[in-house]
Parts: sequence; C-alpha cells; structure tokens
Amino acid sequence: MPAPLLDIETHTEVPEHADCVVIGGGIVGVSAAYWLARAGQRVVLLEKGRIGAEQSSRNWGWCRQQNRDARELPLSTRSLGLWEEMTADIGADLGFRRCGLLYLSNDAAELDGWARWGKFARGEGVDTRMLSADEATERGSATGKDWQGGVWSPSDGVADPSRAAPLIATGIIQHGGTVVQGCAARGLETEGGAVSAVITERGTIRTRVAVMAGGAWAGSFMHRHGIRFPQAAARSSILSVAPGATGIPDALHTAKVSATRRRDGAYTLAVSGLANIDPTPGAIAEARHFLPMFARRWRVLRPGGLQAWRAGFETRKLWAFDRETPMERERILDPVPSKALVDLTLKRARTLLPALSGLPVQAKWAGYIDSTPDGVPVIDADVGTPGVVLAAGLSGHGFGIGPGVGHLVADMVLGRAPITETRQYRLDRFGKGQWGKVADF
Repeated sequence: MPAPLLDIETHTEVPEHADCVVIGGGIVGVSAAYWLARAGQRVVLLEKGRIGAEQSSRNWGWCRQQNRDARELPLSTRSLGLWEEMTADIGADLGFRRCGLLYLSNDAAELDGWARWGKFARGEGVDTRMLSADEATERGSATGKDWQGGVWSPSDGVADPSRAAPLIATGIIQHGGTVVQGCAARGLETEGGAVSAVITERGTIRTRVAVMAGGAWAGSFMHRHGIRFPQAAARSSILSVAPGATGIPDALHTAKVSATRRRDGAYTLAVSGLANIDPTPGAIAEARHFLPMFARRWRVLRPGGLQAWRAGFETRKLWAFDRETPMERERILDPVPSKALVDLTLKRARTLLPALSGLPVQAKWAGYIDSTPDGVPVIDADVGTPGVVLAAGLSGHGFGIGPGVGHLVADMVLGRAPITETRQYRLDRFGKGQWGKVADF
C-alpha cells in the first residue's frame, strides 16, 4: 500500500525553452524549482510519476536540528525558518509545526553522546535541552516507564509528508513556473561540453541549466552522462496506526521505536536505521565506498531481495534517449515493505506505548532511502559538465532540510551568496577514502 499523498493538477505540455529545468519532483526538486520561480526564473519541474510519490511521502516527516551531523546543521537550522516562509508565501498548510522532538533513553553511552552533541549545538545557537531522569520520565509518561534521561528540542518539529511536496509544487505554479507530472527526463544534450537542452519523453527543452534532484534515480542518470556519483539505497519499512491514541508526544524517538503524530491523528511508526539492503548494479559497483557504512550499521541493515534490481533505478546500462527509459518503465518506486520489520515495529510500538494497543494498522509502506558513503548529501554545481547541478544523496535527512537544499541550489544557479557553506557538499570529496566519520541515516 503506498503512503498517503495529495494529488494535484499540473501542466501537461513541456515548453520549448526554460532558464532552468529541475529533474525530480520530490521535496528537494520542488523546493529548488520553487525558489528559482520565486526569483523570476522560467523554471520547468519534471516528474516522471507523481509529485512527492517516492521517499518524500514515505518518511517520518521530521524537521530537525537535533543530532544532525555538524556538516548539515547550518542547513537544518535555516530550513526550519524556510518551512515557515514557504507556508506563508504559498498560502497553504504544509503541515509544518514546531511541536518539539522528544528523545528518551536508558543507555548511558547514548545519553553521553547526546550530551556531547548538545554542548556543540548550543554553541551554534540550537535550543537543545538534556533531560534528567525525572524530567524524561515525566515527558515520557505515555510509556509508563522510568527513563535515565533524554533530550527535548523545542524548536524542532514536523511537516506533513502527504502534502508538503505537492503543495510546494503549487507554489511553483503560482510564481509562474511549469510543473509536469508523468514526464520523464531521458537525458541531456550538450554543446561545447555544456548543457544545451533536456530531452524528455514529451519533447526537448532548450536550457543552459539542469538540476538533477532525482533521489534514488540520480546515480544512474549521472552515470549515463559520464559523471560518477556513488550512491546506494536502503529499503525502509514503515506503518501507521489509526487515530484514537491520546497522551503520546507528537514526535518521540527511542532506540526501540519512534512515533510521529500525523495530521489526521494517526501515528507513523518506525525503527530508526532498521532497513533492508536490496542489491543493485549501482550499489555493487560502488560497494567499496559503502563498506564503512555497512560495517558500522550491520546490526540494523538486513539483507533484502531483488526488488530494487528489477525496478532498475540503479542500473548501469546506458539507455537511448529516443525510446522508453528505465524511468518510464518504473514511474513510481513502490517497494513491498518487509513483513518482518513491520511486525517488529508494531510489536515494539504497542509494548512501549500502551495507548496504541488495539488500534488497527491504517497503512504500511516502504521506500528507498538514497544515501552517499558518508551520509551527507551532494549539493554541487561543479560536477564536471557546465550547467549540471546535482542535489541528491540526502541519506534519510532530505525531507526536513529540503527547503534549505532547494534554496542552496537556487543560490548556485543564480550565482548569489549561498545561505550556508557549501564545501562539505561537494561531489569530489568521494575521491578520498571513506573510513572516517560516517553520519547517521
């Protein structure tokens, strides 16, 4: 069963010319196109399926600074304000609210790690508060358990994965941009080594700038154009239970299970980091770069099946531009969730949160989390072909920081001062070994 998703009407034809073409209608793609359209650019957003239908509607909905990698923290902080700004400008409810995030733990080492991160983050202006045992137990009273400690991050929050990307797409249209669903970008044309056009299944768009924001599809698209982008995907399985529970925090994380209140009062349930690894040609080709990540996470990453291989999103075959491509054969990645992981998540959730007992499962779904070897995205306008901007590999963090990533892409395209430092997001960092620090999903 796919995750809930708002359906919107968009354009049906592609224009002959554009200042910029954004490929991929997830949270990063719609945000990039939104900021470009708002700056007066003639922007076209292409989505092979439906806006937001892949990982952008299949995540928890968290918009957090808490426990972010230091390289992502400035972008996370800026994104919170951008969520509010976009909501006000578009005039629609994206579901964003600063409800605060609650972390609880009985593991001393985990609490020490949170305390070290908090000391650093408070120096960066982040409001993060360590909780004593009594404070954690009080805030976590819905569990009926005693806790050694926790963290409360009051300025963090959530947005609605079922509405955010589609409604931001309507903002693109409000600002004069073009949004086309059901239209795959097959490839790029170049002149003198630089981008001159984007070839789509509905015609060619002349442009000097193409933004690749295709999520799990980005690696194969870049490979088709001779640009190496190491990428692998993990299949995450999630469920939601029907409305009816009371007293549970809006956004709660523990090592066993995490819960997020949805707009309709239902709760999304998941286990952080727990996922299946489905082998693909792309992941095999880049396996040496991902060994450190797999070595660090072997306890939560489980072997998967052939779903991803059959879907073709990490193919290494070089498709032709004048016939059907893998993106047209698989319009929306809708993998089958792992029954074992869904059952485990539900069992843990009902044990931790008694108010969920007896509530029926409302939906269950899976999605592919595209990751880089170090768990930090690539946001780069210097990837080897002038005019190509890459914004992918969000590593499970993309939904919350999507507005900031999109703004940073627009900054690069427009040549204006970036909202954050950009060195840490460069593609060429993967020329080095990956046995250093690896960020979390």
